[in-house]
Amino acid sequence: MRWKIEVFHKILKSGCKAEESKLRTAQRLTNLIALFCILSWRVFWMTMLNRSAPDAPPTLALTATEIGVLDRLVNDKPKGRQKTLSHYLIKIARLGGYLARASDPPPGNTVMWRGLSRLTDIALGAMVGAEFMGN
Repeated sequence: MRWKIEVFHKILKSGCKAEESKLRTAQRLTNLIALFCILSWRVFWMTMLNRSAPDAPPTLALTATEIGVLDRLVNDKPKGRQKTLSHYLIKIARLGGYLARASDPPPGNTVMWRGLSRLTDIALGAMVGAEFMGN
């Protein structure tokens, strides 16, 4: 369990940059760290899901909006007819810089963090754009 805790803290410190916050009150800092813990857990959980349950349905970890954005944004053909969770998690990793070559190991936490960050920005932009355009 120690390795998992270390990886979680690495995501919290390096990915979320928790130590760089300039908040001055304990309540605000507590709220920020609580939110960062949820984000760090999600990144770590998705990375581990890709390795332990690759054939799970994508709705296990992703919202319908995220799935729709990934389908439109990252063009590739799934190996089978069914689009699995692993298929979508690799798309997220590709947004974060993962090359997805045949000889590459499974995506790690860093590319998952970067990819999720980009996906969130793009999904928010798509929702605001659809709302703004009236679609």
